[in-house]
Amino acid sequence: MHLSQVPGSGYAYFCVLIGVFVTALYSFRMFFLVFHTEERMDEHTRSHLRESPWVVTLPLVLLAIPSAIAGFLFEGPMLFQGLLGGAISVLPGHDVLAELGAEYHGPLAMMLHGLLAPPFWLAAAGVASAWYVYTRRPDIAESVRARVQGLYTLLDHKYYFDEFNDRVFAGGGRGLGRLFWRAGDATLIDGWLVNGTANTVGRLAGVLRRVQSGYLYHYAFAMIIGLVGMLSWVLFG
Repeated sequence: MHLSQVPGSGYAYFCVLIGVFVTALYSFRMFFLVFHTEERMDEHTRSHLRESPWVVTLPLVLLAIPSAIAGFLFEGPMLFQGLLGGAISVLPGHDVLAELGAEYHGPLAMMLHGLLAPPFWLAAAGVASAWYVYTRRPDIAESVRARVQGLYTLLDHKYYFDEFNDRVFAGGGRGLGRLFWRAGDATLIDGWLVNGTANTVGRLAGVLRRVQSGYLYHYAFAMIIGLVGMLSWVLFG
């Protein structure tokens, strides 16, 4: 990236270099805390620790071997000799690989040159810093955190993006789902359409059930009332 002439490439290169140091720092911080400091587990947790079976370990080993040597074998053909064909297309003005290829003399020479490049020493500095701070002087980390508590909290919460997503997008989705459930499913469908129809039929059946009493004099009285009503309609209607 430092060979690029595109405006802003120097700043991008600086960010990448800082990222090399930070990545080495937090990666080996985890390594040293796990394997080279006091255990942070109780007996119950320790009793559940089990080594991965070979059905898991063997594929990882088989994947690690080509991962370690693939770069040595395919670095030149992939970057400078068109191994991928037209799968990667770079504009001529952005083709920094062409500049790099002019000085490329094989993977071994590039590896040796890399030992003198800033990324290697920044990665080594990140490893050394993680070892010293988290195994020899853990009070340094606590002191730095106390002095920049606000920045620590901001970074620890990942700029509060997770909280924002949980409250706005996920929370909004859950709220909208509850609204549709209460207003649409429970009230409209179950309350009015399904249960409402059933309740209406039940109420009507309750009224008709009182009419069908089974007593003969009720039926005779109803017939007389009906006959009087019909005659009244015929005579006065």
